[in-house]
Amino acid sequence: MTVSSALAPVIALSHGGGPLPILGDPGHKSIIYSLKKRVPQILGLGTPRQPRAIVLITAHWTTDVPSISSSESHKLLFDYYNFPPEAYKLEYAAPGAPDIAERIRKAFTDQRLSPKLDADRGWDHGVFVPLTLVLPKADVPVVQVSVLRSEDPDAHLRMGAALAALRADGIAIIGSGFASLHNLDTMLSLRSVRPDQCAAFRRDSDEWNDALTHVVTAADKDARWTGLKAWRALPHANQMHPPNGGEHFMPLIVCAGAAGEEEAAKYYKDDFVGVDIFTYYWGAEQVE
Repeated sequence: MTVSSALAPVIALSHGGGPLPILGDPGHKSIIYSLKKRVPQILGLGTPRQPRAIVLITAHWTTDVPSISSSESHKLLFDYYNFPPEAYKLEYAAPGAPDIAERIRKAFTDQRLSPKLDADRGWDHGVFVPLTLVLPKADVPVVQVSVLRSEDPDAHLRMGAALAALRADGIAIIGSGFASLHNLDTMLSLRSVRPDQCAAFRRDSDEWNDALTHVVTAADKDARWTGLKAWRALPHANQMHPPNGGEHFMPLIVCAGAAGEEEAAKYYKDDFVGVDIFTYYWGAEQVE
C-alpha cells in the first residue's frame, strides 16, 4: 500500500481503564466506539493514507529520560491487577521497528533529551489495549516511547518537536493517555455519587475542558506551547490530574509538540463516568 505525501496524523487518544475496553465494559461504550471507528478513520487505515509505522507515547511508561522500545518484537506487559483471567491472555503481535527507534533516539539527542533505547521492556496496556481495537490486524510496526517522571512540559513539547519530522515519512504519532481526566479517586467516586453531585463535578470538568481545548486548538505554535507549559494554571487542573500525577496528560503535550507551525487541532468527545473526555488530533479531517 502506498503512502500519500501528506503528513501522517498525530492523535492524543483516550485509552480507557486497564483492559476494560477490550473486555467490552459498558462504561467504556463511547471510548470503545471511538477506538474502533474514529481513530482508524483519523489514521486512514485501509486507504493510501495508512501509516507505515506508529510511534506511540504511553502514559504507563514513566522514566527519567525518554526511553524508546527498540526490539523487532515485544512481549506484552500486563501492568494491571484484579481483572478476569482473560485479561492476562491477550495478544498483540505487531512488529517493532529498530530503525525507527534509532531515528527517534537521534532526534531526541538533537533536542538535548538524553534518550536511551530499550529492547527488553514489554508493551504496556497503554499500547496494546487501544491498538487491539484500533488496529486488530497488528500489521503496522509500533515503537513505544515513555513519558518523563519530571512531568516537565517543555521537555515533552521538545519530544514532540523531535518526532514531527517522522510524519513526512508516513509515520503516525499517537499519544495514549487520558488528558481530560485521570484522578482515580474521582473516577471511582463518580460511579456511585448522586446525579446532583456528578453535575457539580461536571461543571468543573466542562470549565477545564473548555480552557484546555482553547489552548490545544490554537493554530499558532507559540500560543499552543505557551499555554501547555502553564497547563497546571488552567482551571481545575489539579482536580483532573493530581499534583505529581500528570502522567496521563503528558502524551497530549508530546502530540501538541509534534503539530505543525500553523496546524490547528481538531477533537471529538467521548462520555466516561458522566463527563466529556476529549481526544485531540492533527493532520486529518473532522470525524463524527
